[in-house]
Amino acid sequence: MSQGSLNEGSLNEGRLNNGGPSVHASAVKVGSSAVLIRGPSGAGKSRLAFDLIMAGRSGVVESSVLVGDDRVHLATVGQEIEVRPVPVLAGLIEIRGLGIRCCDFVEHATVGLVVDLDAEDAERLPPPESLKTTIFGVEIPRIPVGRGYSPLPLVVAALTTTKS
Repeated sequence: MSQGSLNEGSLNEGRLNNGGPSVHASAVKVGSSAVLIRGPSGAGKSRLAFDLIMAGRSGVVESSVLVGDDRVHLATVGQEIEVRPVPVLAGLIEIRGLGIRCCDFVEHATVGLVVDLDAEDAERLPPPESLKTTIFGVEIPRIPVGRGYSPLPLVVAALTTTKS
């Protein structure tokens, strides 16, 4: 399976309650849609989530609020993917050096962008096919970020500019 694809067969993490599958990811609602942040442990998912919240507070991007950190539920709603926090983690975010902190959050949002941290297919000029992913049959824009690169400028660019 490629990094840019997620289907039910790849969700070996199971289903929790009736919230859809729980996946190892973080999500932040920026404006009207969510940025879903995926990557291995230690890749910086929580850091990017907090950076996006701070970017929203400072006006760099639209108003931003946490959906969930570390684990979130994904579900198909029509032709969209909805993300929700895992209830026991709702309103909590890890801030490296401070620990687990309370944070404002929303109960759900529609995923509008996927960011894959430590992506093996990250390139300076990525081919168009690497800039999209499919989750449960729904195609969503994607940013592959290579190890060692700061994801925030790429995400801000994706949210505030248009393709040429």
